[in-house]
Amino acid sequence: MSDEIRLTANHWGVVRATVAQGRLVSVEAHPDDPDPSPINDNLIGSLHGRARILRPAIRKSWLEGRSGNVPRGRDSFVEVSWERALDLVAGELNRVRETHGNESIFAGSYGWSSAGRFHHAQSQLKRFLNTLGGFSSSEGNYSYNAALVMLPYIVGPFRQHVAEATRWSVIAKNSDLVVLFGGLAMRNAQVSDGGVATHRLRDNLQACASAGVDFVNISPLRTDANDLLNSEWCPVRPGSDVALMLGQAHVLQSEGLHDRVLLDRYCVGFDAFEAYLTGASDGVAKTPEWASQHTGMAAEDITNLARRMAAGRTMISVAAGVQRTDYGEQPLWMAVTLAAMLGQIGLPGGGYVIGYGVNANIGNMERLFRWGSLPQGRNGVKTSIPVAMISEMLLNPNGSYAYNGKTHQFPDARLVWWAGGNPFHHHQDLLRLHRAFQTPDTVIVNDINWTAMARHADIVLPVAAAQEREDFGAGKSDNALVPMHKLIDPPGDAREEYRIFCDLAERLGTLEAYSEGRDSAAWLRHIWSQTRAAAAQHDLELPDWSDFMAGDVVKIADPAPDQVFLASFRTDPDAHPLPTPSGKIEIFSQTLAEYNLPDCGGHAMWFAPRDVAAGEGDLYLLSGQPATRLHSQLDNGAYSQSRKIQWREPVLLHPKDAARLGISDGDIVELSNSRGRCLAGALVTDEILEGCVFLWTGAWWDPDFDAPQARDRHGNPNALTHDLRTSSLSQSTAAHSTRVSVRCFTDAVPAVTVHAPPEFTTSPAAQV
Repeated sequence: MSDEIRLTANHWGVVRATVAQGRLVSVEAHPDDPDPSPINDNLIGSLHGRARILRPAIRKSWLEGRSGNVPRGRDSFVEVSWERALDLVAGELNRVRETHGNESIFAGSYGWSSAGRFHHAQSQLKRFLNTLGGFSSSEGNYSYNAALVMLPYIVGPFRQHVAEATRWSVIAKNSDLVVLFGGLAMRNAQVSDGGVATHRLRDNLQACASAGVDFVNISPLRTDANDLLNSEWCPVRPGSDVALMLGQAHVLQSEGLHDRVLLDRYCVGFDAFEAYLTGASDGVAKTPEWASQHTGMAAEDITNLARRMAAGRTMISVAAGVQRTDYGEQPLWMAVTLAAMLGQIGLPGGGYVIGYGVNANIGNMERLFRWGSLPQGRNGVKTSIPVAMISEMLLNPNGSYAYNGKTHQFPDARLVWWAGGNPFHHHQDLLRLHRAFQTPDTVIVNDINWTAMARHADIVLPVAAAQEREDFGAGKSDNALVPMHKLIDPPGDAREEYRIFCDLAERLGTLEAYSEGRDSAAWLRHIWSQTRAAAAQHDLELPDWSDFMAGDVVKIADPAPDQVFLASFRTDPDAHPLPTPSGKIEIFSQTLAEYNLPDCGGHAMWFAPRDVAAGEGDLYLLSGQPATRLHSQLDNGAYSQSRKIQWREPVLLHPKDAARLGISDGDIVELSNSRGRCLAGALVTDEILEGCVFLWTGAWWDPDFDAPQARDRHGNPNALTHDLRTSSLSQSTAAHSTRVSVRCFTDAVPAVTVHAPPEFTTSPAAQV
């Protein structure tokens, strides 16, 4: 059989794949992509690797009596037939619904499962469960949840910030200075939730650099700003961005550099904030000297940067990672406040943007029309939890918690179903999460690989990967619609999720409601017809399904290349009010003040990080999105593996810290604190601020339960991060406020085991 070259898409790009004898043998970026992602080099290893789930599998203890004799995450598995697995799932769904009600079914399923618009795991699972009466859900995300909750109070929805963000072309033409709080990591811009056909950020940044725009990188990591920017690096202590902004704001206020006209006309509440800034309300003036004590940045440098920002057209950029700290709502609010004081909000090249570089979306085009989608139906259960509160929910059933100004109650989650994600990547304090996952009656997982989440399941259902089914790719902020061909057959007994849910729906009497009489091919044609109709409303003609699948990428023109965030509001705030109580920017929010929360007041303010106060280790741990994979996806691929040190994730240490600790480049080190331990490979570099270490996220958690604190053998930072929320307002994750100790690991180095399957055994119960 001759080699076949076929087109497909994923979260990190469009590729032309070569298939030979039923296997994927090579992938090549689409020639129209100016800066393709090397993450594609992981595909072959992930699809054909040892970790693939080949057959339905049941946890042995659960199968033989649902006992807790062997904890989830440590038990062996019994492979069974699809008939047996589906019967067990259907039986559990009926039992839990009849005994405890639909609220006791929790289908969080957080995670990016596929760039395909039909074969989207969360959508399919939610539609299926909604035909049965619904389920308890989660809301928000791990990436920028604080923004989702906070920004509507002070400016407007975060979605507005994404869709209407000032374009990079506008910055190149108009900005004098871009101040990057949290940097602008190009590694993040490799990916997008719907796919990236054209990676534009490098060219956009090059255009800015060529135009003479100055960049300042305020981050503990020098490489959070690309070298082509020739940016000034101003490293500050993790979690101190608010203190720095307050020091800058004090300079603007004390030297009369703030724009009182804009503050009075377009904002409310500056006087209350000013009283805090000057110390009139609390006795502490937030001077550059005060800020220096918290940030480690010289007071003179803080003053000079503030003056530079006031002297020209300045864009303030806040990375998503800045809000993933203790009290992460505050840097968002403070950035808006600082931008308002500069008086440039709504002007070309000025103001602020939240999330440049968080992925490939922000600062790029926003498509005029939506693609068709699989309707999820109506959820008959109203219960929902903040996405980062999984452990709390499982450990405290029916308990109460504060969120967004109200008191809520956790469901009693008896059945947990995860499809298309891995909480043992996203979540913090993994040992606590491990303990929490011992509490449900039943855990069901759909996955392609034996991740830590799959190993914590009672019932594991092997599913086809995106490259093993037909679909089409479309991102909200990408200029392409991409045919996604089925490249290869799924291995073993793995199946498309849609078929799995149809088989379950048939057992439960809801097949017609779930499928509407359509198979996968019919749904794809239906969804594409909806997409064509939506495009036609904007005078865009798309090909029919057959021609589309037989062709190349379909490109869409950018509808607003000169877009400026809040330009209409700036032009006429009365005609274009903001969706806030005042219709203006709320530097002081009466609504938030009346919530009377101990960790989020009526205006932006400074709170000290909690790990420091608790006396955890002497080094700050930062953990960010890696360049080698998307979250934990494809960790077993060749590109991800190539960057590891002795099979472990690299941890960045400053040379002075390494020398003090007796650590050399390439050593295996142990990171530890009161919550856990993990091993990593030392990478000694002056790219990291002294006193900090940086460990990429996404290494599959590989706990050694016989070692102290179930030491992770692989290098997952969430073995160490605390599971406290940013605040009781948004209940967001605060991973970047972690402190650790580091030592050279001189014991026998254990092998990494997580990229191989778990132990399989047999059981008479498999045939019952």
